Amino acid sequence: MADTGDSKKEEADYKRLHSFPLIRHTDMPEEMRVEAMELCVTACEKYATNNESAAKMIKETMDKKYGSSWHVVIGEGFGFEITHEVKNLLYMFFGGSLAVCVWRCS
Repeated sequence: MADTGDSKKEEADYKRLHSFPLIRHTDMPEEMRVEAMELCVTACEKYATNNESAAKMIKETMDKKYGSSWHVVIGEGFGFEITHEVKNLLYMFFGGSLAVCVWRCS
């Protein structure tokens, strides 16, 4: 049987290797993309065990900075089909399998 200490070490190594943000798709302008990506990373790290609070933080910050009608979904293993305003979509992964989708529609 595997030692539980070894499995925890492997999990920690996996999380460290996959702790960078990976953008799957975006059509945001460069400045907005960088700010949104950094905001998503900050929120996911701050609320590592509560995706709902992280999504709320991202939504409220984007609403204040870029106007209302922003939507955020954070989780693992979900699919989506959305309608969004052009140049207002970010779909990224963080921490391996945690997906973040941020978009604006009005």
